[in-house]
Amino acid sequence: MKKQDNHIALLLKRIPENPGVYQYFDKEGQIIYVGKAKNLHRRVNSYFNKDYQSSKTRQLVAHIADIRYVVVDSEQDAFLLENNLIKQYQPKYNILLKDGKSYPSICITREPYPRIFKTRTINKKIGEYYGPYSFGNTVETVLELIHKLYPIRTCNIPLTPDSIGKKKVKVCLKYHLKNCCGICENRPGSEHYPEWIDQARKLIKGDAHEIGRQLEAEMLQKAAETKYEEAASIKRKIELLEQFKSKTIITNSSAKDADVFGYDEQNDRVYISMLHVHNGCIVRGQTIEYRRKMEEEKEELLALGMMELRARLESDTKDVIVPFIPEVFDDTLHVHIALSGDKKKLLDLAMHNVQQYKLDRLKQEDKLNPEQRNVRILTELQQLVGLPTLPRWIDCFDNSNIQGTNAVAGCVVYRMGKPSKSDYKKFEIKTVEGADDYSSMREVVRRRYQHLIEEGKPMPDLIIADGGIGQMHAIREAVEDQLGLHIPIAGLKKNDKHRTQTLLYGFPPMEISMPVTSEVFRLLVQIQDEVHRFAISYHKKRRSKSLKSSELDDIQGVGEVGKRKILQAFHSVERVKRAELMELQEKVGKHLGSVVYEYFRGKISR
Repeated sequence: MKKQDNHIALLLKRIPENPGVYQYFDKEGQIIYVGKAKNLHRRVNSYFNKDYQSSKTRQLVAHIADIRYVVVDSEQDAFLLENNLIKQYQPKYNILLKDGKSYPSICITREPYPRIFKTRTINKKIGEYYGPYSFGNTVETVLELIHKLYPIRTCNIPLTPDSIGKKKVKVCLKYHLKNCCGICENRPGSEHYPEWIDQARKLIKGDAHEIGRQLEAEMLQKAAETKYEEAASIKRKIELLEQFKSKTIITNSSAKDADVFGYDEQNDRVYISMLHVHNGCIVRGQTIEYRRKMEEEKEELLALGMMELRARLESDTKDVIVPFIPEVFDDTLHVHIALSGDKKKLLDLAMHNVQQYKLDRLKQEDKLNPEQRNVRILTELQQLVGLPTLPRWIDCFDNSNIQGTNAVAGCVVYRMGKPSKSDYKKFEIKTVEGADDYSSMREVVRRRYQHLIEEGKPMPDLIIADGGIGQMHAIREAVEDQLGLHIPIAGLKKNDKHRTQTLLYGFPPMEISMPVTSEVFRLLVQIQDEVHRFAISYHKKRRSKSLKSSELDDIQGVGEVGKRKILQAFHSVERVKRAELMELQEKVGKHLGSVVYEYFRGKISR
């Protein structure tokens, strides 16, 4: 045994059976993985049990040169410590937090006369920030309401009491349009500026109900003082506030304050979104992305994402709504799955946001790297049916005939999710009489792969039949029984309207369910449509050729040019047979007309 193996073996024996965090180091002394465990001894030793190692785990274990651990009091403490260590050291084999696009926030500046605006840059020295907002046009809606309710300034002029006192600045057009209070000249009413900023801050935080109550009390007071014009102005503000609430409030008192989480994943990518609800309003939200490095469970990833997002959005709300129960990370929280009512609507909205984020990210990457999209779709197909390898090369077969006549078949080839037309193959059915689709399928499949065997070429990763169970069995008989090959076989089952309904795979064939809107389903439909088009077009060409060949091919002295000239003039062989000599000579020439006339007249006399 190597010295390194002896060192690890001794460490494994000493690790206690307590909750804690373990760290794996490589031979350079760098942390390559951090993990947590309810039982350190059992968890760490499991990595070195070859019967349970995955390929990723084997890769990690091969680089472990040293192990250290920290014992803690509880699983919750272990979770918190693990998260801090991952953030601090960013080990190679731990999940990677991917920060996507920066979301906008609302800034209230730290100035004597603050401004309120949208920004994607955070600088705590400049002002206080609220957000980020990752959904809809919430920022614009909030800012529009604030500037309609309160005539606060939007200019970038550095105003101070001194500059105002010295009258260095004049009011602008916005003051005359009644969109600004004219604080730069200390116009009447501007003494309420601090009060407006305070109310705007409350509105951003989600206290729309409180502001509404304040405005209503103020309106009633003005009315009681017979200041009806001012009361009417306040009433218009209340109406604006109600319009805003109708756009943003989606819950009632059953979900006044809550953090709502959505979860989605795509291969090794995990997406987690959070909506922060305050007083029944969604006031903030954000989505983050993780990259799996090992086989982390979704419960663990959701817990990490919840911790990360609550820290980013500075939330201390105790009510948490989730799509499934995560690993425990804070036993003071009320974590539950919403099944109905307003909380279910919130959960659905969080799920919609995270799914939209995933689609946006995938579309963005597809534009930058179209090949990556095809790899992603093929990987999804591989995982969906359990293929042993990525289906880089797909063959799909279809037969075409009319009552057994002019029977042909086509094979289309897709490489990396795209049609490779130079590899398409056409087949005339040679050994089958009549309309026998299964026998025809066996023939063309055998011929296709027998040819590849003879040329020493590789085989496809997947064969698809444009048909159901019968076609799949016919292909299997040709591939496995006759040629001794082992190639995965799938079938495309159609509904009564002859449209693709589901994918069949395995023997006995099992239905593989997938959404009809999924990219994998669309790829399969595209392949099926393409092979059907290819087989039909070849069949039509063969049938047209057989019709045109007719009896004119048997006339000695009539070549392709003469035959085309005759058919263009008479359109059918039957008309040629009925034509008189003079008509034939006028339309196709004396010599050609005479030859054709004598040929058919001789046949008639016989």
